[in-house]
Amino acid sequence: MDLNNEVERLLRQALPLDELYIKSEGSHFEVIAVSADFTDMSRLKRQQAINGPLMELIAQNTIHALTVKTFTPEQWARERKFIMPS
Repeated sequence: MDLNNEVERLLRQALPLDELYIKSEGSHFEVIAVSADFTDMSRLKRQQAINGPLMELIAQNTIHALTVKTFTPEQWARERKFIMPS
């Protein structure tokens, strides 16, 4: 199975995500996740919510580096144009 698909499957299985974007180069991954569940979470809790489902891949060094950006739908509506220009 493609590793990007595996990361997506793990995250969608663990979290109610409105949108999910995954970019990778080798074992370096960038994840952008959008969920209303992030509304009352601190930045640390959001990071933990993403890292948790991926811990086995991180422990196996399948994922060596992980950059995580999390947004509520409202934050994403404002920030999307800066992060993902057309």
